[in-house]
Formats: sequence, structure tokens, C-alpha cells
Amino acid sequence: MMFSLIVCTYQRAEALNRLLASVAIQTTYPDEILIIDGSKDLETQQSISSQTIRNLKYFKVEEKDRGLTLQRNFGIEKLNPKSGIVCFLDDDVILEPDYFEAVLEAFDSDIDIVGVGGVATNENLWKPSSRKHSTDKVYVFEGFERSESQRFYLRNKLGLQSPDLPGVMPDFSHGRTYGYPLTGKNYEVDLLIGMSMNFRRKVIEDEKFSLYFDGYGLYEDAEYCLRALKYGKNVMCTAARLEHLHDPSGRPDLYKYGKMVIRNGWYVWRVKYPNPNIKARIKWNATALLLTLIRLSNVLTTSNKMGALRETIGRTVGWWSLFFNKPKLQ
Repeated sequence: MMFSLIVCTYQRAEALNRLLASVAIQTTYPDEILIIDGSKDLETQQSISSQTIRNLKYFKVEEKDRGLTLQRNFGIEKLNPKSGIVCFLDDDVILEPDYFEAVLEAFDSDIDIVGVGGVATNENLWKPSSRKHSTDKVYVFEGFERSESQRFYLRNKLGLQSPDLPGVMPDFSHGRTYGYPLTGKNYEVDLLIGMSMNFRRKVIEDEKFSLYFDGYGLYEDAEYCLRALKYGKNVMCTAARLEHLHDPSGRPDLYKYGKMVIRNGWYVWRVKYPNPNIKARIKWNATALLLTLIRLSNVLTTSNKMGALRETIGRTVGWWSLFFNKPKLQ
């Protein structure tokens, strides 16, 4: 089956070059690579034009098509109609050589699988364990464990922890974001991570990325994955491995980011649960408050004190805005 890769980029020529170098050595190579460049300068364009990259098509978009969701939709419109699988990667990842091979094998394993996500090895903190049960401080799964972060430890103590497995959204939305240990298995989930999302063509043809998530587009990946569930199953493929380097360029101001965390998070919650019960509403708000207070505490514990403060203010403003101006679902 033919498959295409879409990479949307913005002001990250160096990061994109690292990604393309890792694509070049794949055991299974894309039939089409679409680079959708929203950069305001020519550095990325010049870098691409100086290289010979097989099956690559480069598009530089204007202001009207700039932004992650807009660029992804632009790329979808340019796809080869024969491609049966469409892969999306962030521009700041580096793939292991068999990444695409593992993704395609996951799709081949079950016709009902419509979405496949990869795993960032540099963010995977699981280690082998003989423990049988999780505690407030340690989460245990299939012979592996990982220490609970501060926020999850406090959520355990306060009764705000999700009862579901990682990647599955509970009725109050705030799920576990740990991913899965590197067992080589596929795990059924609701949510994939935008750095590494792959979908069958039938999803891409019927569903476009929501224009609600304008600009940086925080959580646009989660919202899209929830809509993909109308067509089948999403799985996290722990054999599809990469590194996620989180390039800082092109990211929004932390005040705006804080507002997006709350408002976009509320939007995604209501996509899956349009009418949550009162208990779920209380838990969503209580968890949002707890995470805001934890971010405020970072003013004392991190070197970027002003950044932590600005994000806290953004989260607070975003939370209060929900009382007067809730996002409208599209």
C-alpha cells in the first residue's frame, strides 16, 4: 500500500534537516513526502532546495494557510490520491530506522485500526519491575513501572486520578499521559500524540483538522484522534520509535500557551463528552485548578520564573473566561 508523509514546519530548518536525514535511512521509505512550510523567512526553503530528497514535494504557504491545522489541511489537499496511509510527523523528531515499517505492520495487523501513534524513546521512563500493584508514588503496568510525577502523585492523593489506561480519556478528560513501555505491542487508546500520528485514508478524506485550533494549535491532535474513533480503533504502537527533541523555536508566548491549555483542553473534553455529569464537571475543574497551582509553584522551583508566572496567569485567565465565553464546538 502506498503511503505519504506530511510534515508541517515553521522556522525550524535545522530540526527539519535532522528529521529528513532519519527518513532517508528508513527500511520502508515513503512514496511521497510533503513539506508544508509556514516560515516567514527563506531559510527552510533554501535548505530544502540544496538537497536531493527522493519523493519530496515542497510547498511554502502564505499567511492565509499558516498555522498547524491550516498547514495540515493544505497538505491533505496535495496528497497523491493513491496513498492509503497518511503519516504526520512534527518537524522536531528523529526516527529510528524501522519506524515506518512498524507503523505499516500495525495497520496490517487489524483492519479495524484506523490510527497508529509512535513512542518517543527519550521520554519513555518505564523500567522492568517485579511489583504487582501500583501505589500513589509508582505506576505499574505489565511487568514495568515508572515513578509518578508530582502532578499524578497529588492527583492520586486527592482522588483526581484517571481510572483508565494511558491514552484513554476519562469522563472528566484529564487522563494519564505516560504512554506505554517499549514492549513492541500495540495498545488501544483514544488519543495519539501529534508528533507521530498516522491514519487510514478513509479518515483523512472525511475529517479535516479543526480550524478552532488556529496558530500553534495546542491539542488539535487530541481532537482529531477523537473524531477518528468514528471509523475504528486508534492504537499506540510501541515498536514505532522516535526521539522528540521539542525544539523551542516557533512556540507561542507562555501566557497564550497557558490560556490554550485551559480553553483548548475544555474544547477537547466536550468533543468526547458533550454533556458530562456533575461529578465529571467538578473533577475537571478541580484538576485544572490543581495543575494551575502546580505551575504556580514552579515560580519558586524553576530557572524560568517569569515563564512559569506568565503561564499560570494565562491558565487562570483561560479558566475564568469559560464562565463568560465558552468555546463553540465546530
